[in-house]
Amino acid sequence: MTARSGIALIALLSATAAAQQRAVTYDVVILGGRVMDPASGLDAVRNVAIRGDRIATVTTGRISGRDTIDARGLVVAPGFIDLHAHAQDEEADRYYVMDGVTTALELELGVGPIAEFYAGRQGKALVNFGGTASHFQGRRIATGTQLRDYYHETWTDTSARFSQTRTTPAIIDTVQAYLRRELDAGALGIGIGVAYIPGATGLEIYRLFEVCAERKVICFTHVRDALPGVQEVVGDAMATGASLHVVHANSSSGANLGAPTWRPFLRVIRAARRHGVDVTTEAYPYTAGSTFIQSAIFDSWATDTTSDYSSLVWVATGEHLTRRTFLEYRRVGGNIIQLGTADSVLFPLFRDTMVMVASDAVPWFNHRGHPRLAGTFARVLGRYVREQQLFPLMEGLQRMTIMPARRLEASVPQKRTKGRLARGMDADIVVFDAARIIDRATYEEPARYSEGVVDVLVNGAVVVRQAAPVATVFPGRAIRRTVRTPSSR
Repeated sequence: MTARSGIALIALLSATAAAQQRAVTYDVVILGGRVMDPASGLDAVRNVAIRGDRIATVTTGRISGRDTIDARGLVVAPGFIDLHAHAQDEEADRYYVMDGVTTALELELGVGPIAEFYAGRQGKALVNFGGTASHFQGRRIATGTQLRDYYHETWTDTSARFSQTRTTPAIIDTVQAYLRRELDAGALGIGIGVAYIPGATGLEIYRLFEVCAERKVICFTHVRDALPGVQEVVGDAMATGASLHVVHANSSSGANLGAPTWRPFLRVIRAARRHGVDVTTEAYPYTAGSTFIQSAIFDSWATDTTSDYSSLVWVATGEHLTRRTFLEYRRVGGNIIQLGTADSVLFPLFRDTMVMVASDAVPWFNHRGHPRLAGTFARVLGRYVREQQLFPLMEGLQRMTIMPARRLEASVPQKRTKGRLARGMDADIVVFDAARIIDRATYEEPARYSEGVVDVLVNGAVVVRQAAPVATVFPGRAIRRTVRTPSSR
């Protein structure tokens, strides 16, 4: 074969391949967008084809589909993964997808029982969902204070026996047995709200880390006492060999209030990583926190008359509290927002490249609550990336996609096809306008969708089209561990 004939053959084969590609009709095609895939580093104009629930190709070639999304001038990225999403209902899902979120997991406090949680959300979710085994629930069983509806009643339950009862050998045994059963049912790890359970001794927490190490799952922890708290759980992880994820480094470290402890807080995590401890962390881009008023976190407020009660906002009405109303609502139980200092105090913390983005979104009451449920991811991309230029857009996307996916994939194989935009990966995709994306939810008006998110797909199904949620579509799937029984090993 001559050189000329060889070139002609190559051209013919290329033309044939292009023709065959054009002849294929995909289910959905996204055309002409700026494809940004932090996993591979791809940042270029491409066309994306979807067949069923998977990405079929990412190409410069011409493609056609039964459904076409024009992404010219827009960014096409993997859907955002939220590792810290307490709100698990249809209302929350609508705000998640309008913020670009395609997977929302309840990992800090967990859910329980896990099988009931998965069954209750199946066929009703806009986004992918999952949860950890709950230390809360294990302690409730151990202290005889189980709730009929764990997910909903937790937010208003005012009983304190489960949290205040001092650790005993029987409690440790009961809790460990419960958590192992939940892990066998597919829970994604163990959620430990250390700060919410003052009765739990250091030994009890250490025993939970032993279960994580034994089952090769992650302990997700809300630490107590800021710097001493992170030292406690990092020490437990180091001693047991367990994996650790420290939730909301902004509020846990005191950064929300401008406390100087956030720097050594992160240094402890970084030093542990250098010494081989498998530890990660996250933050949400607000200084105001949100939790239940009856929790042990506010026990001292009931007796310390110098507390700043006006910094607490009762979610149901939007009123700032006084000592009288604080004590009144504490007897009732419910959700509050605790105001912090200026959001700019978080900028140095977010510059740390190991800090992922997660919302800590809590359920709303009367369609009201913390705006982080609606605006976390758009806020980072709009204010932290575009306006403040704390880090490049690709890095911002990395903290929302591939970093959280990789955090879980060692113990949860499903995550190996999430957080990536490439052939064969799950078709969880967000299309947004990088020049316009911004949060619009405020403390006064939280129920406002983010702006600039144009189209979102979950498992190949369009759930946001032209900046509006799609009704009666529920493609979200359970994210759960595949547990091998002894007989299958």
